[in-house]
Amino acid sequence: MNKNAVGGHDGRVGDLAGDAGCSSNQEIKTTDDRTIVTDGKPKVDSDTGLVSYKDAHTGRTEQINRDKITNMSELDN
Repeated sequence: MNKNAVGGHDGRVGDLAGDAGCSSNQEIKTTDDRTIVTDGKPKVDSDTGLVSYKDAHTGRTEQINRDKITNMSELDN
């Protein structure tokens, strides 16, 4: 896993399946300037390119295409 790809300087989203046991909330920045706060760590489906996450504000499970994500970073919980 290339950890620099997640929230790194190049702005791409890499594989988020690593680091077992880590369930910190994440902040997702989107190409349309939205900020999404997740409850726990999002999961990437490499076959479809979709990122699944639980929205920290609504509690609903949502999906977003990883092409729509500009940056993802772990929040201090």
